[in-house]
Amino acid sequence: MDSGRYVLVLHTHLPWVLHQGTYPHGVDWLNEAVAECYIPLLNVFNDLLAEGIVPKVNIDISPVLCEQLEHPEFPKIFENYCLRKIEQAKEDEKNFTHWGYHPHHIYLTKFWQKWYSERLEDFKVKYSSSIVKSLKSLQDLGAIEILTCAATHGYLPLLGDDRSIECQIHLAVENYKKHFGREPRGIWLPECAYRPSYIWKSFIPVFPFNQERLRPGIEQFLAKYNLKYFITDQNLFERSVPIGRFVDDTREKFEIFSSPEQSRFDFNPLQIVNVASSEKIEYGTAVVFARHQMISMQVWSGDIGYPAEPDYLDFHKRHLGSMLRYWRVTDRKADMLYKTLYYPEWTAKKIDLQSNHFIHHLENTLNWYHNSTGIKGTLCTPFDTELFGHWWFEGPEFIRSVIRGLNFSPWVKMSLCSEEIFRVNPKLVVKLPEGSWGVNNNHDVWSNPDTYWTWEAIYNDEKRFGDFLTQNQNYLNHTDLQRILKQALREMLLLQSSDWQFLIYTRSAKDYAEQRFFFHHSDFNRLMDFAEKVVKGNKLSEEELSFLVECETRNSLFPELELDWWSFNI
Repeated sequence: MDSGRYVLVLHTHLPWVLHQGTYPHGVDWLNEAVAECYIPLLNVFNDLLAEGIVPKVNIDISPVLCEQLEHPEFPKIFENYCLRKIEQAKEDEKNFTHWGYHPHHIYLTKFWQKWYSERLEDFKVKYSSSIVKSLKSLQDLGAIEILTCAATHGYLPLLGDDRSIECQIHLAVENYKKHFGREPRGIWLPECAYRPSYIWKSFIPVFPFNQERLRPGIEQFLAKYNLKYFITDQNLFERSVPIGRFVDDTREKFEIFSSPEQSRFDFNPLQIVNVASSEKIEYGTAVVFARHQMISMQVWSGDIGYPAEPDYLDFHKRHLGSMLRYWRVTDRKADMLYKTLYYPEWTAKKIDLQSNHFIHHLENTLNWYHNSTGIKGTLCTPFDTELFGHWWFEGPEFIRSVIRGLNFSPWVKMSLCSEEIFRVNPKLVVKLPEGSWGVNNNHDVWSNPDTYWTWEAIYNDEKRFGDFLTQNQNYLNHTDLQRILKQALREMLLLQSSDWQFLIYTRSAKDYAEQRFFFHHSDFNRLMDFAEKVVKGNKLSEEELSFLVECETRNSLFPELELDWWSFNI
């Protein structure tokens, strides 16, 4: 009766926000994610294991997020955040009582006091103040699979220097080994952005990147670091071009398609395939899982998806002062004035109905595919982890209900990505087009008239760093110079985060993103000025040394970083 497998992938990432503001933009982004998403999901996974149900959820967590969650200052930061929210809820209770508010409004203040108290206790007692170690424990049990991601979530296809891509991936692998004690098997490409090998030049006229040259495909970088798979969008998958196939299970013999008849394939996203830039597969391949667009939107869409349910907690309306949420969606098109109070006890039945509806979608889709083709399909739905708990407060309970329901399904089971690759052993090799999972499936969200200036700065900084290392190859023998260059490299990596262009495009935190980008750019160039001063035999002044220490303290991630990781030798 088995018709296929369901692969749920959760993309877990936040840019570096420690020591970079608090509210509305800054470290409270991290606090909210931990309280509303990461802890509730850990609770779901551990509760299911206690029931004898293995969750089998795939979670990627970006290295820059790992560094923040494991930062020695974070446990106290999170504790103070929860205590502050509890005190704010108590203040709301006092004010609402004094003002004669509806008794249920006052009840909700107690609901939030209890909720934040429980999340703080979970964090300190159940998870020993470490989200990362708790995820590692689940992976060590085989309950989940953890993917890595580019080190600072750099938008890989548009980075001008291949050494930047190399460093983003090399650092990701090393950071993963540090936190999870093993090598990663798969990677989440930031924004699901991919570029095959071709003769490339930058759109921004910055020399030498605006000169045509052959660049490796992203899958070639992945192959070098033994990263077996990544995720793409259905649109890109459907526009891929068959190249050939492996003839045997050992993948030692490869057959190139020589006729249209050979290359006729149904590019349904319910299958997994290998990706290469050409028939020269010896340069490297990787398996790709394609997002199933229709079923993903059932969860993703705030207009037609499950989160639009009128009885769920409304994300947008908050009480001024405490910024706590007391209202339900009511009507997604309704003005904030007309939102009605949230009743937590109303949501359980809705979650049950929606999770059953979702499971039936999975079963019907995979049953139809199996009956039509004889193939046991792979249905993949990738989501941002923050959807579950932050944007959609009831989301973690929806995931609990789906996993529990599929445990009893006769047709569809949950699966880890590595399990699916072993089960399917895909032999088809395709050339994937360039693109992302953003609007229009291209680079428009991250490269547009509002963000061209950021790419000019990135390219200039890449060139300056590369030129310096080329001209001063004795830096390895100079301890002070290495220290300066490592911090400069950290600033450049932080500069490359795709979050800044995304926030500028969406205008959700445009000023903050522009400010952060400018600060990293400015700090990088000042540190490079220091490097040029030191290489000439001069010493840093007290003020300059103080600035270096300030940068190292403010942006203290990736202590394992080595300068020779910014290299290129594919």
